[in-house]
Amino acid sequence: MTSDRSSDGSRPRTWLDRLGQIFGGEPQDKEELIELLKEAKARALLDTEALSMIEGVLQVSDLRVRDIMIPRAEMVSVRRDDPLERILQIAVESAHSRFPVTGDDKGEVVGILLAKDLLAFCTEQGRRAFNIRDLLRSAVFVPESKRLNVLLKDFRSSRNHMAIVVDEYGNAAGLVTIEDVLEQIVGEIEDEHDFDEGAPIFKRSARDYTAKARTTVEEFNEYFGSDLPDEEFDTIGGLVVHAFGHLPKRGERVDIEGFRFTVMRADSRRVHLLSVQPPVATEGASALA
Repeated sequence: MTSDRSSDGSRPRTWLDRLGQIFGGEPQDKEELIELLKEAKARALLDTEALSMIEGVLQVSDLRVRDIMIPRAEMVSVRRDDPLERILQIAVESAHSRFPVTGDDKGEVVGILLAKDLLAFCTEQGRRAFNIRDLLRSAVFVPESKRLNVLLKDFRSSRNHMAIVVDEYGNAAGLVTIEDVLEQIVGEIEDEHDFDEGAPIFKRSARDYTAKARTTVEEFNEYFGSDLPDEEFDTIGGLVVHAFGHLPKRGERVDIEGFRFTVMRADSRRVHLLSVQPPVATEGASALA
């Protein structure tokens, strides 16, 4: 029977001890550990998804909030003095469940509004009683330099799902959600507000589309009637990353043959979702898709 003790009998063997024994030695740093795990995958001891998740866990401790936050310019927020009609419009169009509430300036976040708290004010009588100050929840503020593994622990203990990221002057620099952190580990998380799994491209307006990065260039060209090159790259995500020359972060933009691509979702390993603005000349073709 195999012993669960280490060679000197001083402590129980961990999974890392056992893995090291199988492959001829314990890893001395994170890079060696990843190589060991890749070798385990090559031997069919791990599948691709398991390896990807383990790599994500290891990388989370190296990432900071600033690496994944939604920048302030892209935050979907409401103003403290906005009328109820405006707030309801923002809630419906964005389909978000939580909204930062700002004061006179977007850098001043005074609280968090939950979309579910607006339900009671959808009637005529409720509209007359609406006062956003009665609905505000306390906002959680975190510095840009906070490590993601620490933030995830804080989210779990406090049961908060959103935090406002502040710069060195205490102004809101952006926001981060627990979903953003988890996506660094498990990859893109799609919910009921994401467009259908079978639809690689979704038309949001006449000049605004959303495309999954794994959409093939051939599918993209067929949808828009375009002629983007597909010799080197199979997917639109691969073409976009090549155009950037680096793995882009959320909010980065690049133009390719008249198309403007903005990264909507990305993690430390890949791009997941892109906003697409086509050239004016292709609008007719896309409308027929």
